[in-house]
Amino acid sequence: MMVPRLAAVPRFATLFAAFLMPHLASVAAAQEKPYFVTYSQDLEEPGNLEIETKTALARPSDSSHYGATALELEYGVSAWWTAELYLDGQSTGHQSSLYTGFRVENRIRPLMREHVINPVLYVEYESISGADKTLLEVVGHDAETNLATENGEARREHKHEAEFKLILSSNFKDWNVSENFIAEKNLGHSPWEFGYAVGATHSLRGKASVKDCTFCAEKFIGGIEAYGGLGDTQSLSLRETSHYIAPLLGWQIRRLARLSFSPGFGLTSSSLDRIYRVGLAFEIAQPGGWFHAQKGSTR
Repeated sequence: MMVPRLAAVPRFATLFAAFLMPHLASVAAAQEKPYFVTYSQDLEEPGNLEIETKTALARPSDSSHYGATALELEYGVSAWWTAELYLDGQSTGHQSSLYTGFRVENRIRPLMREHVINPVLYVEYESISGADKTLLEVVGHDAETNLATENGEARREHKHEAEFKLILSSNFKDWNVSENFIAEKNLGHSPWEFGYAVGATHSLRGKASVKDCTFCAEKFIGGIEAYGGLGDTQSLSLRETSHYIAPLLGWQIRRLARLSFSPGFGLTSSSLDRIYRVGLAFEIAQPGGWFHAQKGSTR
């Protein structure tokens, strides 16, 4: 059975973006924080669809450079429920490009009013291969050696996993501080694995500009996040675990898109030395209305 090439993912994204171009006048400004691993209390607006690519670039020791991309489709089901689908793929130098699986994610906010600490419950199902390198989370004893396995061998490993997160998030004026506690379980015989992600962001806007601008400070959000593994039920410790710290910068490009960038730095011998992340997101307001409008026009 042939595995779809990674090129199919950006090709699909390009065609889909071309289809959306006539509707971009109705794009709503994306308000999410520029986190790549950490989640805040922000949910998608009900009825809105966000399309985002998250790309990780790195090179494990004694291996080739790779680029791994997650194509994310995020939909606001209701004011308290956001659902997402991720399609993952990667390309490794001197090896191959391949599709590595999918993830289905749900985030539920039980308390809608703003509190000092806002909890969000996160549930995800993953069907991915051992060749997945997106590093959307780090748990257990994940290490750079797992990323150095050649694609031909790693793709033979299939993982069916459930992941749970408790997201705690607080807003103080222009600051957001978020903490994530992660528990992941391979639905086979593997033990529970644990991890964390924490982050803080701050708007650079100062006073809002009267004019519509692209490069003014109000369009940028800066911050930092840290994430890593906490071992598993057999060895709950920080020994032989990976940990990263990563500055963040998010740029709202007018009403059309949000661009994010983050250089990450490994803090332990098990970590990658560096990992660079780039994200590009489009938020489309009420795409369901397109079909209602088309249906009405045929009468």
